[in-house]
Amino acid sequence: MPLANRTIDPVEEEQLLDAIDRWVVREVQPIVKDYDHADKWPAKTVEQMQDLGLFGATISPEYGGLGLPASTYSKIVMRISRDWMAVTGIFNSHLMLALLIEKFGTEGQKLEWLPKLATGEIRGGLALTEPDAGTDLQGIRMTARPDGNGYVINGTKTWISNGVEGHCFALLVKTDPEANPRHKGMSMFIAPKQEGFTVGRKLEKLGYKSIDSGELVFDNYRIPADNLIGGEEGQGFYQATGGLELGRINVASRGVGLAEGALKLATDYAQTRKTFGKPICEHQAIQLKLGEMVTRARAARLLTMDAAAAFDRGERCDMEAGMAKFFASEAALENATESMRIHGGYGYSKEYDIERLYRDAPLMCIGEGTNEMQRMIIAKQFIKRHPV
Repeated sequence: MPLANRTIDPVEEEQLLDAIDRWVVREVQPIVKDYDHADKWPAKTVEQMQDLGLFGATISPEYGGLGLPASTYSKIVMRISRDWMAVTGIFNSHLMLALLIEKFGTEGQKLEWLPKLATGEIRGGLALTEPDAGTDLQGIRMTARPDGNGYVINGTKTWISNGVEGHCFALLVKTDPEANPRHKGMSMFIAPKQEGFTVGRKLEKLGYKSIDSGELVFDNYRIPADNLIGGEEGQGFYQATGGLELGRINVASRGVGLAEGALKLATDYAQTRKTFGKPICEHQAIQLKLGEMVTRARAARLLTMDAAAAFDRGERCDMEAGMAKFFASEAALENATESMRIHGGYGYSKEYDIERLYRDAPLMCIGEGTNEMQRMIIAKQFIKRHPV
């Protein structure tokens, strides 16, 4: 099944979303606070997500996945993120690895890796960022040197989701450090953990707890040529950027979930907290905040579903994905901030869930390309589509 032009029966989609909702209420809500505060890896939750098929959500059925369209996948991410955004990163980073293999890999690579990725037997992620190269991917320094029938890789990656607990990564390297332009010297490998591949450290974060962000160190790491995605050098930059549309739709979906979650917490609290003899939701100042929050959340959802629909039609949607990611992430941050203010002093307490959303929200404005970069992408694409 191609990655684009996928559909799902509305009844089947509703049943799937209902199952996700029941799982969140029964299994996620009771544990999220303890796991988040302890920054503890949610092993049981990961097993449950495997059982739900989430590690194969966007992988084609022919390789053992669910083959979901982006629109359905987005709704799943939105729902889970309302309560615990971090765990969606565990399977999203994993699915970015699977996307690169399915979209650009050889048939042999697809048959070898995708079935195990679909079940979650092997979990992984996307290793692009380096200490001195984030948004500027062409600035990476990790090298892969030909050696016999394979390559020897040296360098360090950082801020890699699933870096500690994952098993395998899509690894962006320089196979020709002298190439000009620089992107022509970049390649992507499927890199399982083995000798020469170590986790330097787990990075501590403000929010986005329970999913590990690691520093990955490669010291004379030897890998067979069969692990070069697509079997051709020089395609890594295009492969990395070719998966960003779906990645940004995912981040937008997380933003929607956070924006809606913060709105719900604020709405519930405003109806039970009383000041001056009446619920605070009856005070105009609170109504002004809630009115803006519900509008932001709704607009973020519509922009994200618009981008997902364009992706599902097989259309180029870097502008739509960029708009969704930019707006939804800012909506998450603004709604989380306003919700905390509506909670007053209680919002600053770890006893209330809003403090978690408040810590998680800023990541959405940074991950999958900063919002400053998104604005530039949106403007450039809009100009291209509307020439004079």
